Amino acid sequence: MNIDRRLFQLIKKERAPFILSIISGSIASGMLIAQAFYLSKIIDGAFIQKSAINNLIPLFGFFGLFSILRMLFNWSSQTEANRGTLTIRKKLFTLLTEKVGLLGPIYTRSVQSGKLSTTLLKGVEALDAYYSQYIPQIFFALFTPLLIVAAIFPDDWISGVILLATAPLIPLFMILIGKSASAMTEKQWKTMSRMSGYFLDVLQGLPTLKLFAQSREQRKSIEESGENFRQATMRVLKVAFLSSLTLELVGTIGTAVIAVGIGLRIMKGQIGFQPALFVLLLTPDFYLPLRQLGTKFHAGMEGVSASKEIFAILEQPAPLHSPGVPAIQAEPFVRYPLILNNLSYSYPGSEVAAIDNITATIAAGKTTAIIGPSGAGKSTLINLLLRFQEPASGSITMNGRPIHEIPLEEWHREISWVPQHPYLFNATLKENILLGRADASEKEISDTLEKTGLLSFVRTLPNGLETMIGEQGSRLSGGEAQRVALARAFLKNAPLLVLDEPTSHTDPELEAALRSSILELMKGRTTVVIAHRLETIMRAEQIIVVSKGRITGKGTHDELIEAGGFYRDALKLQQEECV
Repeated sequence: MNIDRRLFQLIKKERAPFILSIISGSIASGMLIAQAFYLSKIIDGAFIQKSAINNLIPLFGFFGLFSILRMLFNWSSQTEANRGTLTIRKKLFTLLTEKVGLLGPIYTRSVQSGKLSTTLLKGVEALDAYYSQYIPQIFFALFTPLLIVAAIFPDDWISGVILLATAPLIPLFMILIGKSASAMTEKQWKTMSRMSGYFLDVLQGLPTLKLFAQSREQRKSIEESGENFRQATMRVLKVAFLSSLTLELVGTIGTAVIAVGIGLRIMKGQIGFQPALFVLLLTPDFYLPLRQLGTKFHAGMEGVSASKEIFAILEQPAPLHSPGVPAIQAEPFVRYPLILNNLSYSYPGSEVAAIDNITATIAAGKTTAIIGPSGAGKSTLINLLLRFQEPASGSITMNGRPIHEIPLEEWHREISWVPQHPYLFNATLKENILLGRADASEKEISDTLEKTGLLSFVRTLPNGLETMIGEQGSRLSGGEAQRVALARAFLKNAPLLVLDEPTSHTDPELEAALRSSILELMKGRTTVVIAHRLETIMRAEQIIVVSKGRITGKGTHDELIEAGGFYRDALKLQQEECV
């Protein structure tokens, strides 16, 4: 038997359906014994005692009644098990999605999206057989044989002893074979997870593979991964069939030994026909729950293997957020600056700090630009400000309060974020824009479209705002996708604005077209912007220069030009490129 402690803990919270399932199944076992008793009485009365049919009618009635009751209790047992399983699956899926949301985009970027989606969907689904079949069968394999032996002993203690002596052989063989099956099933699940992740990566990178003429090579790799998964599955099936054969063999031999013993004792007159038939009818059902336990053990192993990856996600350390602080209001963002106090952060597995003891002030209602070479720590600073991750040391405070004490949803509610690569969903253009604020009026949407320059574009679409834009905005250009991100920020109208290089991948003409929209968006807000372009940087009231995770310069445009260093060199290079 393989009872995962963490999986079993989930049953304790939803124990009622499983208790009802086990009780119903045990009552069904009692009905089985009653069926066998009345069937043996009917056959003995009809063929041995030569009783009149009228005398047998009550026996037929009882046999039919217990047959119907057994069917109903079996149905109830399975229904309750399915109900409990469905509840656990829903709660587990909710826990997983909430945990992934709490871990944030930093975590999701660190794992293969295909592997993660397989765990969230297929992994939770794989637990169905474990909970609805395997767990109840453990109790049935214990209760049903004991009930049958208790019913047999008064009529034939010899057969009862044989059953008790042979019964442990089935669990013994199941444990011996199960260890091998468990290891193989876990390997099969890992193979499928890797294959899913790799296949999704190939699909997402198909244009690049085509351009570099590598699609055929990748097809061979996918075929190889599929073949590895097939072989792993066949090894699991081979062990499962071997297990079934062994368990069936033990049950068949035990039944044969009892049948031969009863036959010899009937010939010697040591046992009557009716009790002998009663024992023979129950003997196969004595071994059946034990054999089914072996079968359902293999059915539940996929769920056990999947649960290891499920709990690996659930046990990930999550950022600590205090839920007890009252909701923040928009006013403090305008009134109070954000203070960065000795911020430090290192990514897991890296010995080098992404940012190291950064101290700075983001002025309220003004624009602060963060610049520096690639890998300097700019994006890490933004992630800490957005609370996608929490600092290893130091803090960000507002009006003396660390922002991690503010409920995360409340914090995000007061922030507008325009990334350099906005994510667009496979939905209508309107639905994508309304992510900024779902209850926006038609007039607000119209004003937003005009401010972002989307109005003329929308008029060219066949269905206007109701036009589907494709997965990741595949039907939009880069500039149009950026305008959608700006439209979201306009609609949200949050007091804190974070711009993560919003025009870094646009041509000068498009940048100029977007600049007016961005400047309009920045008015009256506390703005933090990562940018490389001269026009955006020069307008900032404060410019922070970071390099290798540390602040190497701070001041206005003129002050940094005067001081020299990276800022002056970068601007000089950009001006030369423009010429």
